[in-house]
Amino acid sequence: MENTVHVYPEGCYFKSLEDIKDKRVTIMGLGLNGGGEASVKFFLRHGAYVTVTDMKSRQELEPTILSITNDPSLDRSRLTYVLGQHRLEDFTGADCVIKTPGVKFEGNKYLEAAKVVETDLSVFLRFCKSTIIAVTGSKGKSSTASAIHYVLRESGYNAFLGGNITVSPLSFLDETDGTTLVVLELSSWQLRDLRGRKLLKPKIAIITKILPDHQNWYGDMDSYVDDKRLIYADQGSGDFTILDADEDGYLSECANPKKGCKCWGDDFAGETGGFVLRCSRSVLPRDTWGAFLSENKGTVAGWARLPDNLRSKHAQMHHDDKERLLKDLLVPGPIGRINALKAALALHLSGINPEQICNVLAVWPGLPHRLEACHTWKNARDGRILAFYNDSCATVPESAAVASQSFKRDIVLIAGGTDKGLDFRPLARTLSGEDGSKYHPRQIYLLEGSGTDKLIPLLDLGRVRYMGPYPSLKALLTELKDRLSAPDAQQVFGVAGRIPLPVVFSPGCTSFGMFSNEFDRGEKFKATVKDVFI
Repeated sequence: MENTVHVYPEGCYFKSLEDIKDKRVTIMGLGLNGGGEASVKFFLRHGAYVTVTDMKSRQELEPTILSITNDPSLDRSRLTYVLGQHRLEDFTGADCVIKTPGVKFEGNKYLEAAKVVETDLSVFLRFCKSTIIAVTGSKGKSSTASAIHYVLRESGYNAFLGGNITVSPLSFLDETDGTTLVVLELSSWQLRDLRGRKLLKPKIAIITKILPDHQNWYGDMDSYVDDKRLIYADQGSGDFTILDADEDGYLSECANPKKGCKCWGDDFAGETGGFVLRCSRSVLPRDTWGAFLSENKGTVAGWARLPDNLRSKHAQMHHDDKERLLKDLLVPGPIGRINALKAALALHLSGINPEQICNVLAVWPGLPHRLEACHTWKNARDGRILAFYNDSCATVPESAAVASQSFKRDIVLIAGGTDKGLDFRPLARTLSGEDGSKYHPRQIYLLEGSGTDKLIPLLDLGRVRYMGPYPSLKALLTELKDRLSAPDAQQVFGVAGRIPLPVVFSPGCTSFGMFSNEFDRGEKFKATVKDVFI
C-alpha cells in the first residue's frame, strides 16, 4: 500500500440529519451522472447552504443544472455555483466538503485545506438503518449488484440499488428504514474514501473478479486491491463474504503473494471477519462452502453447498447436500453466469427460496452496455442476419477477450479506445489463439485511440488481421456494412444462415477522447448502428 494514503477520522461529521441545517457545504464536482446532483438536492432539502464547484463550464453541466432548477422542492436561494474553476476559499470556508470519488485526496490542495471531507456514501452509511449487500471487484460488480436488486424487487422486497452504478444512495436515503434492503455497487475509489471511517458493515460483501484496472491512477496492483479489501474490513462473524475460488492472475499480480494462496479470493478469505463462501466455475471441494457451476449435456446450472443452518427448509427436511440456484440465463457468456451465481448465493443468504431465485434470474435482462443485445439487421443481398451487442462497459482488455468467446461461435469484434496503463497482451493472445481460445473473430474493427496504438503491434506480432483504426463509429460501421456486400463477403463472414452473426462492440479500453464516458460511448454506438444498419 502506498505510504501517503489518507485515513479519515472514524464516523461522520454530521451527527444527525437535523445537524445539517444551516451548515455550509461545498460539493466538489457536480458532474452529469447523478452523484453531485443528488448531493445538492439532499443537502438543500435538509437546510444547508450549498456551494457547488466544478471545473466544467455551465454549458457542459447544463442537463444537471436544469434538473436542479426545475425541482420546486429546493430552496435555491441557498445554492451558489462556482463553475469552470475551484477557489480555495470555497473549501476553507466550508463546514464540510462533499468529495467526488474519482479525485485523489492526497496532493489535492483544495481537499487538504478543507476542515472536513465526506462523500455522499459516507453520509448515507452514517444514517442508513437498512441491511446492506455490498459488491465490488474489477469487472462484474454492476451486473452482480443489479441482478441481486432485480430479484429482490421481483420477490416483493422493498429494495434499493445505488453507488457506482450512477445512482447516489443519498437519492433514496429518506425512503429507507430498518425493513429495507440496500444493494451498493462500490468502486475502489468509493471504498478508498471510507478508509478509517468504520461506517461500512455489510451483511453480505461480494468481491467479483479482480483484474488489473485503473493502473494510471494507482500505479500498482497492490494499492488498487488494498482499497477493494475495505469492503470487508469491518465485517463480523455474523456477516458473509462471497469470494472467487478459481485461479486468476494473483501469483503474478500481487507483489508479495501469501503462502498457500493461488487467487485473490484465497488472500481475501484469510483476512475477512465474515463467514467465507466461495464461488467457482467448477465443483467446489467437499470442505468448501459456497456455490459452483456444473454442465450436463450442454446445460449449465448453478448449485449451492451450504452448512445445514443456511440451507432452505426443504433442503434441511430432505437432507439435500446441494440446492440449485441457477438455470438458463438471457445474458450470454461465462462471465454473466458466474456473476449471476454470486448474486444467487447472496439472494439465498437473504432468505429467498432457491426455486424463486432460479425462475427470476432466468428472465433477468442484464444491464445496458454489458453484452446488451441492441439491434438486428438482415442483409437484403444475401439474407445474412446480424445481431449487434453493446458491451461498452468492457473497459479492460480481459473483458473484451471474454466477450470474444461468449457466443460459442466466431463473431465480428469492434474494439479499441483510450489506454489507462493496462497490458493488452491478454486480448491479443485470445484473438490470435495463443491462449488456446476456441473462437476467433471473422473480422476485427478498431477505433482510434492510445489503447489501440498499444494493441496494434501485438496483433501484428500474432499475425491477427484487423481493419482500421477508424476516427469514428460512423466511419467504422459504414465500412463494415460495405464489406458485408463485397464479392468476398461469404469467404470473410461465412455462409449466410438462420443463425445471426454477432457483431460485438467490446472496446477493452476507456472511452475518453472520443466520448464522455463508457455510457455515452454505448449510447452513441447503439444510435449509430440503427442509423447505418436501417
